[in-house]
Amino acid sequence: MQQSIKNIRNILIYTASVSLISLVYFIYAYSSYPVPEERETFLSEVGEFFGKTGLGLLGFIYLRTVLKLMLGQGKLAQRLLPDYQPPVHSSALEQLLAWMNRTHVYFGIAAIAVMLLHISLMDISRYSHILFFPALLVLIVWQGLFGMFLAWRYSPAELKKFSHVVHAQFITGIAIGIFAFFGHILIDD
Repeated sequence: MQQSIKNIRNILIYTASVSLISLVYFIYAYSSYPVPEERETFLSEVGEFFGKTGLGLLGFIYLRTVLKLMLGQGKLAQRLLPDYQPPVHSSALEQLLAWMNRTHVYFGIAAIAVMLLHISLMDISRYSHILFFPALLVLIVWQGLFGMFLAWRYSPAELKKFSHVVHAQFITGIAIGIFAFFGHILIDD
């Protein structure tokens, strides 16, 4: 149980650190950079729809992770909570998790594509001076690239092993969420 608390504590410390650094940068960017005037165009409206769709797809992907943790399944659950025993065995939740495991790749591809569409339709060049957005773009491509190496059957074994380690990290998901949150607050009226 002590190892579980230490692992969860490390994730919380990381989340708090990234949040604090992002908050400091948010305050700096808010006071230093003029926020570009929002342009209401047909493409930006479509881009907003893609942004909300991408958020929903990311929610699905991270719901799968939470469900795996709740059921004590997967290497992540074993690393975070090595001595955890789920209080209830639910066949309905296990069936849902099995379906989510089968469709995770497709939802991930859709999430990457939809988020890249959102970024391009919202004209990232107007916001590229705000570091949240280039960082988000890098993290999204990072997740997609290493997820692709996992799904591609011709990936060498060493690349698949490395890809699994870097794709299945909480750190990128946490950073994506925090950067997107602060970046959108910064540019939204």
